[in-house]
Amino acid sequence: MITRRDSLSLLAGAASAAILPARAFAQQTIDLSPEQPGRPRAQIDEEAIKLIAKDAKFVKDGVFTIANTAGRLPFGSYASDTRTIIGSEPDIGQLVADALGRKLEVVPTAWADWPLGVTSGKYDAVISNVTVTEQRKEKFDFSTYRKDLLGFYVKKDNEIVIREPRDVAGLKVIVSSGTNQEQILLRWNEANIKAGLKPVEIQYYDDDVVLYLALESGRADAYLGPNALLSFKAAQEGKTRLAGNFSGGWPILAEIAVTTRKGAGLADAITQALNTQIRTTPGHSRAGTSRPRPSRNRAPTRPACRRREHLALAHIARTGDHHDPATDAPVAARRRAQRREPARPRPAIAL
Repeated sequence: MITRRDSLSLLAGAASAAILPARAFAQQTIDLSPEQPGRPRAQIDEEAIKLIAKDAKFVKDGVFTIANTAGRLPFGSYASDTRTIIGSEPDIGQLVADALGRKLEVVPTAWADWPLGVTSGKYDAVISNVTVTEQRKEKFDFSTYRKDLLGFYVKKDNEIVIREPRDVAGLKVIVSSGTNQEQILLRWNEANIKAGLKPVEIQYYDDDVVLYLALESGRADAYLGPNALLSFKAAQEGKTRLAGNFSGGWPILAEIAVTTRKGAGLADAITQALNTQIRTTPGHSRAGTSRPRPSRNRAPTRPACRRREHLALAHIARTGDHHDPATDAPVAARRRAQRREPARPRPAIAL
């Protein structure tokens, strides 16, 4: 049986999913039932509840309401009843709701709609692979819980290796519109053009079936997206492979966070709830990683998409702050200013 603690460390992002042999992964039964009997649960966290601001208002009494795009596993999708949203991000929401002594309600929303929904008070938070950025810090508070990692995936027999911007010159690359990875790819392309290299042919698709057909047929060379989503599909189907990955905040490290309205008075409590779970996860280290442990469960059944991933203690992301996963400590830009030191970007993660 997968315990609450083990399930937390089996988060969606799981860089290890790209490493697992496709055959071994395919033998695992993914639980798509709406009941989700293996979903991780948490005990009430009195310390977290004390941190809820006195003027904080929830959408519903006794309920923690979150938005999720319900697009693709492992982050979030519909269960076999086609109504219930399951996946690793709803699991995070369940842990927070439990810790705050509330029921969880997951509201499906389009990616473009979540910012207005959060700021208008339609949801208490969005938990849907949202990256912390300086621009978003102006309107939202963040409680981080996972590193943001992007990946370039190619057809399995394609020998392309992508380690730096110049490696995408002249390639046909698929990316989703309005995403963080699109902005990074556009910056890479602009730098390549200035350097006299061939431009990237950027392609956009609204349908995943058409997207992967383009990749398999050669109409596209690579697909850039969240590593967890793409590695999950690669491990499931065995038709694509990782060509290279890097931080979602390139050229500095970035993190994924539970996102609430700025000043809503919930971020401190959510951060405390997340840290309680992370600290009590077997294998968690101060370096912010979860060390894999063999499961005693002989049956290879897993709750929906809880893959292992690097965990770092949660913190509240504020404007100008960066987080150092090596020490689990926020590093404020104001400290650099006091020392009169320039900000130094962190190197991109390359495979």
